[in-house]
Amino acid sequence: MRFRKKTVRDVDVSGQVVLVRVDYNVPIKDGEVVDDMRIRASFPTLQYLMQQGAAKIVLISHLGRPEGQPNPEFSLAPVAKKLAELLPDKDVRFCDATVGEAARYAVDNLPQGGIILLENLRFSPLEEENSDAYADEIVSATEADIFVQDGFAVIHRAHASTDAIARRIPAVAGLLVEKEVSSLEGVMTNPERPLLVIIGGAKVEDKQPLIEQFLPIADNIAVGGKIAADGYTSKNEKVYVADEFVEDENGAKLDISQKCAAEIMRMAIMAKTVVWNGVLGKVEDPRFAKASLAVAYAIGENKDCFSVIGGGDTAGFIDSLDDDDLSYGLVSTGGGASLELLSGKSLPGLEILLNS
Repeated sequence: MRFRKKTVRDVDVSGQVVLVRVDYNVPIKDGEVVDDMRIRASFPTLQYLMQQGAAKIVLISHLGRPEGQPNPEFSLAPVAKKLAELLPDKDVRFCDATVGEAARYAVDNLPQGGIILLENLRFSPLEEENSDAYADEIVSATEADIFVQDGFAVIHRAHASTDAIARRIPAVAGLLVEKEVSSLEGVMTNPERPLLVIIGGAKVEDKQPLIEQFLPIADNIAVGGKIAADGYTSKNEKVYVADEFVEDENGAKLDISQKCAAEIMRMAIMAKTVVWNGVLGKVEDPRFAKASLAVAYAIGENKDCFSVIGGGDTAGFIDSLDDDDLSYGLVSTGGGASLELLSGKSLPGLEILLNS
């Protein structure tokens, strides 16, 4: 379906300072990035900007929950290091400030075609307060001409970097946001059938709106994970709820049974479109990842199927498989954002962008 917002393809970025909101909220251990999926997801937009001759690319992101205070534990310095490793032929720099003279100096001294990542936006409480003043400071320090929103995982929030900045300079979508939104809205409006929706995870209050949104659309809905283990029920004949489980030594239901997984696999093999949000068991423990693994292979090996994998745990699980024989249409970088979009909610960081 046609994307309803302007993207980087619709503006002239040649010779411009481009401010890009990315989502580099990645896991870090001992000062090293341990999962770079979200960093790599930003590359189509970065590569496009470089190819089109952007003068400078200034990246802004948050990391973790520093509670509005500078905290070395949540510095983006390791992310900048990883970004430089992934782009060895580019001049990639880091600035330990987001606003003020230090940020302005760093951007001013960035060479033509260079990339700079500024420090964690959430080191200031003004980011989550959607402060106009904070947005003004960022735009002033970077002297940005164009704002590109490519942090899909945060566009369901109205923060300074998703809303206020977009009201100050021309704001368009990046290629990741375009891909995510188009794919997610496409499965809601014009899916190839049969459409299977797989719901897992732990919080029924988060997933119930998604189930209700898909009931009129989906051909089949399969429910597993802790939601099913906690007794979720449905009287709708198109909803299959796992009813047998694998337990640990204490009797906790931590995965759906092989029989239930086989039933979901059967539906996945027949499907032409699959939406999967929420793992089916406690996948961090291999003993309870078997159902999710089996279903992941059933989907990934179905070459006639367009699949959308959403939710942080599910996307991370799929990305960890690292099997070239498996293919998925979209492994979404946005847990809450994808869930809210699929549930029919408005995304402030998307709606503020220029219309196409």
